[in-house]
Amino acid sequence: MAFTKPHIVFDNVTLGYERHPAVHHLDAVLAPGTLTAVVGPNGAGKSTLLKGIIGTLRPLEGRIALKGIARDQIAYLPQQAEMDRSFPVSVFDMVAMGLWRHIGPFRGLSRQYEDRVHEAMAAVGLTGFEHRAVGSLSGGQMQRALFARLLLQDAPIILLDEPFNAIDTRTASDLLALIKRWHGEERTVVAVLHDLDQVREHFTDTLLLARELVAAGPTAEVMTADNLFRARQLCEAFDEQAAICARATGGWRLR
Repeated sequence: MAFTKPHIVFDNVTLGYERHPAVHHLDAVLAPGTLTAVVGPNGAGKSTLLKGIIGTLRPLEGRIALKGIARDQIAYLPQQAEMDRSFPVSVFDMVAMGLWRHIGPFRGLSRQYEDRVHEAMAAVGLTGFEHRAVGSLSGGQMQRALFARLLLQDAPIILLDEPFNAIDTRTASDLLALIKRWHGEERTVVAVLHDLDQVREHFTDTLLLARELVAAGPTAEVMTADNLFRARQLCEAFDEQAAICARATGGWRLR
């Protein structure tokens, strides 16, 4: 599909929990069509940043502006550890949930939409898994199913939180190929990652966080030894007893 040119603007954004900041005073832009890795030490605020973008976490200060897109047009893949896999649903039905924006929550699937689900499952190598229970899947199979669901969402902006964590090398390679396909279609892809070699090899842009912005831009310019050392120093020096932030009104704004 053809997309408008949506982008995301962070305007002096502070995000946190119980009014304790996890990301401080971030000014940055995620430009249209970029393939961006979000990296930083443990506790740097990477997952928090994605939650701020999708709106499950409101800014304590500043604002996140979505330009040219509504929030429900963003596809988001959380970490597998955050998902309840005990719910009794088939792989087919879970993948089909990616169509909810097109058909609504209560309509049945037409033959056309059923075909689209089968095509998405085939694209991630899960043909024949349609009737398997989600809880029976391995970590790699589950991640393939979740990527199939993202395919059906057909979103211009895709957010991925640790998409390659605890999966096998072959699955990671197949899913990377899908991410590059999205990038070639001029979708904006943002992925939280910890494998820095993977970032250098596959991601054109990088945002380096250490609870505050260290650097953002082309990966080769961001992923320098000096920047990585500074990020590590900033996280090590962080005070867990930092002052509580006041919540600004109107912190989340759509434009």
